[in-house]
Amino acid sequence: MAGELTLSPIMSDALVILGAAGIVIPVFARFRITPIIGFILIGVLVGPFGLGTLVQQIPWLNYVTISDPERLQPFADFGIILLLFAIGLELSFNRLWQLRKLVFGLGSLELLIIGSISAGFFGYASGMETTSALALGFALAFSSTAIVLPISGTKSPVGRAALSMLLFEDIMIVPIIFILGALAPNADGDGWTALTETLWQGALVILLLLVLGRFALPRLFSQAARTKSPELFLAASLLVVIGASLATAATGLSPIVGALIAGLLIAETEYHNEVETIMEPFKGLALGVFLITIGMSINILTVIENWSEIALAVVGVLTFKAVVTGSLLKMMGARRSTAAETGVLMASPSETTLIVLAAATSALVIDTETAQFWQIVTAIGLTVTPLLAKLGRSIARRVETVPELPEEDTGEARTIIIGGGRVGRLIADMLVTHDQAYVLLDSDPDIIDRAKRLGYRATFGDAARGDALDHLGIENAPAVVLTMDEPVLAQRLVSKLRKEYADLLIVARARDTDHAAELYRAGASHAVPENLESSLQLSEAVLVDIGVAMGPVIASIHEKRDEYRIILERDGQLSEPPKLRTSTTASDT
Repeated sequence: MAGELTLSPIMSDALVILGAAGIVIPVFARFRITPIIGFILIGVLVGPFGLGTLVQQIPWLNYVTISDPERLQPFADFGIILLLFAIGLELSFNRLWQLRKLVFGLGSLELLIIGSISAGFFGYASGMETTSALALGFALAFSSTAIVLPISGTKSPVGRAALSMLLFEDIMIVPIIFILGALAPNADGDGWTALTETLWQGALVILLLLVLGRFALPRLFSQAARTKSPELFLAASLLVVIGASLATAATGLSPIVGALIAGLLIAETEYHNEVETIMEPFKGLALGVFLITIGMSINILTVIENWSEIALAVVGVLTFKAVVTGSLLKMMGARRSTAAETGVLMASPSETTLIVLAAATSALVIDTETAQFWQIVTAIGLTVTPLLAKLGRSIARRVETVPELPEEDTGEARTIIIGGGRVGRLIADMLVTHDQAYVLLDSDPDIIDRAKRLGYRATFGDAARGDALDHLGIENAPAVVLTMDEPVLAQRLVSKLRKEYADLLIVARARDTDHAAELYRAGASHAVPENLESSLQLSEAVLVDIGVAMGPVIASIHEKRDEYRIILERDGQLSEPPKLRTSTTASDT
């Protein structure tokens, strides 16, 4: 019939996914439940083992189901790539270097111990061949980068530990798959040669990416920024992440390695905030597609028929991995609460588990029936990961409790201090001295625990995510004070707060005068350069103690502050010289 609209399979799948996102995200957000579970359940419902089984009897269900999950796989893979790219944007090469001992120490121990013990168990209990047991054991040893890191973040002790282990696992994906191919019954003996070639070619490509990125990316994004076109900025961002991913994939390495490097390179430029903002919606939607494909792999009938074996396998894997990971962290000096929470959070298998199982099945290392059973176990494990996160936090509070403070009046107007370290606690002391209400906010549970033990009003939360500040009554807050020694995060928070609260007093700690200028441009009311103030106070102390009169010393310090006010106005492109507010010193009395 002329004019009849016919939806292609891809268009139909896209409508299902967008419809699912439109339902899952607001509904689950309303009940403060992570949408991760919602997306997986949608995948179960609309997949080939859910409503898809009824398409022959009810044809119109074809428009609200997805019969071929393979069509979605490229989009799911892209979601993982964008996730690793976003992680790279949050890191820096300096921070990554600081994590090297955890990555190659904790990460390698976790993977090797869990993988080898699991392989030994499968070989002994199930009578598997050595190669099959190794493949299954190491497949289950992986944990989910896509689900764990959005839950844990990367800045808390739990987040740092999880990130370290997950980075090592991501590095080891390709060697493990190559080794499985080399050990396969039908292997031709060239597997080890191929692995060697992949490693040296991959190292060369990574080196080229690092060199080219240092010089090319600032120029690329500078040109995009001059056009003032968000579309061009988006195109440049996608070009970088896709190009880097394809470069590493072409050598046989995982494309997520290229995505992570691209994020790290952009994080070193001044355009990382804009790139992160532009890419955020795409990352969330692509991750949703990945989670839907996970749900589609769960065959409800198979689960019902084998529920006891599947339940035993799920509980066994989760318990074993949680105990091993938590024990390793404790032996390496982590607090009991951090070790317990990280162990439980990292207990579920991974999307990488599915990749390794598929590779092992193709190489005839694992038979199809065994692979399907453990794919269902993995999918269920991924589904319950958000619940494991809640369980881990609950266990962490029980194994290492902190004294509870009296309930506060949530309607009280109080200064919010972001950062519960020494600087934040000192500011809290000064506020208490002058009878001003306050609350400390920090995303590091160890810092919050210490602050509470010392008697401060402190609460856990990430000011950069979610509605942590809303819960603390920021709309009534007389001021927000940023004390963290993280220049990039401080600048992001200032910009975010100024956009949302035009009249809010924002006082920020600056590392130096250049950082202070950036904070003023972002919208800070006052920025205090710590190196300037410490230098001026040291100068005052030495001049007075060597016999210079107090009056001329104070006058010269004020003159020096005025000089820096002019420099900040010029370098920061401000409309007027800023006020360099400082803590009270002898010169101010």
